[in-house]
Amino acid sequence: MGRACRIFAILCWLAATSAWAAEVQDVRLWRAPDHTRVVFDLSGPAEHKLITLDNPSRIVLDISDVRLKASLSGLKLDDTPIGKIRSGIREGSDLRVVFDMSAGVKPRSFALKANAQAGDRLVLDLYDLTAATVSQPPPVTKKVDAGGRRDLIVAIDAGHGGEDPGALGPNRLREKDVVLAISKELYALFEREPGFKPTLIRGGDYYVSLKGRRDLARQRQADLFVSIHADAFTRPQANGASVYALSTKGATSTAAQYLAQRENAADLIGGVNLSDKDDVLAGVLADLSMTSTLDTSLKMGGSVLGRMDSIARLHKRSVEQAGFAVLKSPDIPSILVETGFISNPAEARRLATRSYQQQMARAIHAGIRDWFSQHPPAGTLLAWQKQQGGQQYTIARGDTLSDIAQRFNVSITDLKSANGMSDTRILVGQTLKIPTS
Repeated sequence: MGRACRIFAILCWLAATSAWAAEVQDVRLWRAPDHTRVVFDLSGPAEHKLITLDNPSRIVLDISDVRLKASLSGLKLDDTPIGKIRSGIREGSDLRVVFDMSAGVKPRSFALKANAQAGDRLVLDLYDLTAATVSQPPPVTKKVDAGGRRDLIVAIDAGHGGEDPGALGPNRLREKDVVLAISKELYALFEREPGFKPTLIRGGDYYVSLKGRRDLARQRQADLFVSIHADAFTRPQANGASVYALSTKGATSTAAQYLAQRENAADLIGGVNLSDKDDVLAGVLADLSMTSTLDTSLKMGGSVLGRMDSIARLHKRSVEQAGFAVLKSPDIPSILVETGFISNPAEARRLATRSYQQQMARAIHAGIRDWFSQHPPAGTLLAWQKQQGGQQYTIARGDTLSDIAQRFNVSITDLKSANGMSDTRILVGQTLKIPTS
């Protein structure tokens, strides 16, 4: 009798579970400056329907033939327009998830098919109708002084974010965390630099599409777009920092092609509606090689690479090129900086420390500053300073007077004379007047 009861119970359990075609294995929530994202990780594909209800305001997701295995109670709803999340079963095997809203939103949902990096997912984006409730970088305008001279705007893009952790290193070190830390250090350096105005493309732990990153840089009228990464390779022995620019043809190396393919697949992991169209036309990209944009990107990248050489081993001693989607702005010089291989244990240990993150940010900052000091766009404060022979340079760690003289093509004697110096001693943070070469 006992054995028969056990068999009957098993059969009942099998009959019940067979009613569900898939399971919700996890539910994750991310807050971005302009929307809230909820991601349902599924064991297989599932159909769904999105419903909006008023009085009171609710967003309803009906997911067919799915069982909720994950818990909804642990989701942090602070700083989101969601007041409460409830769930239940309808029509025998369909899952209904109800979001009780505390503020108005514009909802959008879409399914993502399983790929090499992630399984099937259902994404619900709730776009704010009013001002965002989380901190975000303030709107950037080109600051103009009394003489009509503006600052240079540098768009700093921390790669990955949100549900896309990027490359993973030892001890659960995540690329998205490392590059956001370096990006914030870089932002702080430019914030203190006269003639520059930085803006963060991603100011927190959320995902921005590759196209969205370019669009934000353009909306903020950026003079330069610099994307910060710390990728991985198939072999843990791979090491070294690199700088990349766009290639409209083929990649300059197998490693560059591999890296571009990985980065271009980020939208599949980050959760982007793949029906969204990219407005950068192939014809525009073909013309990119005929403009100064790519040439400036390569030379700017070379300046950054030269500075990185003082603190890190370089993977390649020249700027590499590949078809990175994030760099495809035809009107903004754009570079991608690989700060190191997070898959290399030794480099991962360094990348995890704030001191090394600061060193890397200082090297990138110095390389960009070096280039713009010598090639400032017309109408900028830096261009005016150069014309007046009153260009200034703030000394960074590792600088020597001879290095500065060589960089600005002036003699040490003239540099000392312009600044009233009796010897070659300099201090970090000291500002030097650069005489006309």
